[in-house]
Amino acid sequence: MARITVEDALQKINNRFVIAQMAIKRVKMYKDGYPSLVQADNKEVVTALREIAAGKVLLEDAIPEAGIEVKDHG
Repeated sequence: MARITVEDALQKINNRFVIAQMAIKRVKMYKDGYPSLVQADNKEVVTALREIAAGKVLLEDAIPEAGIEVKDHG
């Protein structure tokens, strides 16, 4: 399988800072016992990036200052 990088996640979220914050939150969730949303045998941060790139982890709120809009999740 190809390596997942921040550039892959940038196709879903167009802000590196937001991607980093989302990945940090997911890693904390793993440590609290939440399961990963994608099949991965990697370090937690790579798994988090895979989830973001796959569209499995979504922003809850828009960040207009960063030019990030949230599409309807429903």
